[in-house]
Amino acid sequence: MAQLPLPEMSPWKPRSLTIPPNSRNAWLRLAVWELWMGVLVCVTGGLGAWLIVSSPNRIVAVTDLSACYAPPPVALPCERIVYRGGALDAAFTVLCGLMLTGVAVWLLWELWNAVEPKPITDDFLRLLNDSFGRDWRNPLKWPWARMLWAYGFTIVGAMLTAVIGMAIWTLVASRETAKRPSVEVETSQSFRLGQ
Repeated sequence: MAQLPLPEMSPWKPRSLTIPPNSRNAWLRLAVWELWMGVLVCVTGGLGAWLIVSSPNRIVAVTDLSACYAPPPVALPCERIVYRGGALDAAFTVLCGLMLTGVAVWLLWELWNAVEPKPITDDFLRLLNDSFGRDWRNPLKWPWARMLWAYGFTIVGAMLTAVIGMAIWTLVASRETAKRPSVEVETSQSFRLGQ
């Protein structure tokens, strides 16, 4: 019994991409797909980086300040740490951040593979390509066109997502600062020379 080949398992690739696009519909499909991938890369990469950077905030230290309020003379430092915890929570947060960063890298790899040129089937052309195709030491012979097809609209989608996210963050932060009442304390002190 002949086994059927498995279908493509990647959920991110559209039905078929035409690189370079040859019609308006192909351009639209490529632009929309890469913009969506840019949004996903920005969200997963940004959230992963934020989780990694904010993981030290998960560590909690409980201090005992009762020695600070003892009658004088108070030995300095008067506080002592009673409990320090949350290291496992911080490690788990870093792990989640690394996984999300890995997802962002995987999405970038999917973009790179989506614009992979068709394989050369002619033996003579394959031999020529193997002999003279790429010189990785020379940046002028790098696959710049493939890079542009893979990441052109993706960068636009990532930038739009970052700008919209920063705008929302700014609006939320401005509302938070507007809600907090400011405390004003007026103090005065007067001195008189003794006679």
